[in-house]
Amino acid sequence: MTFRSGIFIVPTDRWYIERTVWLIAGFVLLTSTAMAALLHPLWILVVIATGTTSVSVSLTGFCVIGNVLYKLGFTPMLGRAASGDWYFMQTDTWYVERRIYMAVGVNISIASVLSIVHSAWWLAFTGFVGVAMVWFAATGFCIMANGLYWLGAEPRLAPEDGARPHAAARPVTT
Repeated sequence: MTFRSGIFIVPTDRWYIERTVWLIAGFVLLTSTAMAALLHPLWILVVIATGTTSVSVSLTGFCVIGNVLYKLGFTPMLGRAASGDWYFMQTDTWYVERRIYMAVGVNISIASVLSIVHSAWWLAFTGFVGVAMVWFAATGFCIMANGLYWLGAEPRLAPEDGARPHAAARPVTT
């Protein structure tokens, strides 16, 4: 793995499936975290469901929300070619965006369990992840994506070889 410099930002010129999924998941995390903190601790089970779904998407490429958005006319940027009537995220390699789905899912699931069995302060972490996901969808900037990018993980939305010019994400060098 080669180390990189610069800032990795995904495209924000349109609302494609993956970007919209990040936004929806961020709001689900924020809402269910707030409800777990303010109403009843078992609302954190919604965060656990979101986390396990995120892990499942990273492993299989199938996303229920992505398919609903696909049926509503949203277009994918990480979708498999020739998937017919169904949306599947590409799972041929472990690119940055796919690793984010896995890491977010594992981290929020662990933090959710810890909020139940250890301390409610773990809800601060799931809330932070929710804010980060909404920020990522709105601005294209993600702390975790940049960390993985700097460590050498290959982005699919911004390939350095320019193989996919329609995916106009851009690494910004400093």
